Amino acid sequence: MDFSAALPTFVITLREGVEAALVVGIVLACLKKAKAEQLNSSVYAGVIAGIVASALVGVLFSWGIQALSTTYPEYSPIIEPLLEAVFGIVAIALLSWMLIWMTQQARSLKAEIEGSITSAIQQGTGAGWGIFSLIFFAVLREGFETVVFIIAKFQQGLVPAIGAISGIAVAAGIGVLLFKWGVKINIRRFFQVMGVFLILIVAGLVIGVLAHFDQAIASLAQMNRQSESLCFYYEHFAKNPSCVLGPMVWNTSSVLPDEKFPGLALKALFGYRDQIYVVQAVAYLLFLFTISIVYFNSLTVPKVASAKPQPSMDKK
Repeated sequence: MDFSAALPTFVITLREGVEAALVVGIVLACLKKAKAEQLNSSVYAGVIAGIVASALVGVLFSWGIQALSTTYPEYSPIIEPLLEAVFGIVAIALLSWMLIWMTQQARSLKAEIEGSITSAIQQGTGAGWGIFSLIFFAVLREGFETVVFIIAKFQQGLVPAIGAISGIAVAAGIGVLLFKWGVKINIRRFFQVMGVFLILIVAGLVIGVLAHFDQAIASLAQMNRQSESLCFYYEHFAKNPSCVLGPMVWNTSSVLPDEKFPGLALKALFGYRDQIYVVQAVAYLLFLFTISIVYFNSLTVPKVASAKPQPSMDKK
């Protein structure tokens, strides 16, 4: 059994799961401090509901894609890669935004959650629903990002599910170590390392998205003669066929093919391709350069200037 498809889902669910585990742990700690541990059941219910809702979103998306391909089987060579490209763009946007947002908001996350908990407890009878909603949407947000990523790569079957379940289990274990047993973990360093992994994974999606668009346009051009002009690169680079991606600039198929290990694992995790075209190379480097600058800038802690004492205006 090839477990390479489990690697990216494991990494994504691990990072997103740890974020959700931090929220859950902070909420439980706040409830314990406020002596409102009777609301813990609302926390656990929110976690379960968020996981179930995320799974349902994935099932609905998969069902919709399958129904669309079944309804229009003649357009399946176009529909499948086009949907992969669309979901890939959504996954790139979501994961990139959440990576930067979480890094910037991490310093104030605890204070914001504590404020929400205090407000919910003050509501009295509605406190349980307030806690439940906070946890539910936190888990659903992380789960939705994972679901979109998996669909973007069209990873189906048991292996990706094993990766996702393993990531959730490890994330839950980290949450228990942090908040239940009080084990000291450098969570900041963890997120920094996982952030670098996430950047490389998302950058790999950029290459895949462009490849799917190229495949969809090429299939459309072959099915409809009126669309042949869309493949404006094909005739010029017939030896290295590409519809819209330009000439080939990378070919390691004889050294490290992406259909055999370890190339297969690199493809699943970082989007490695043994054949890359100029548009893919430029887009990959541009995305990697831009998102890396934004991410590493977000890691720097702004220095707060110490307030100088003002001279007294009182006359002696």
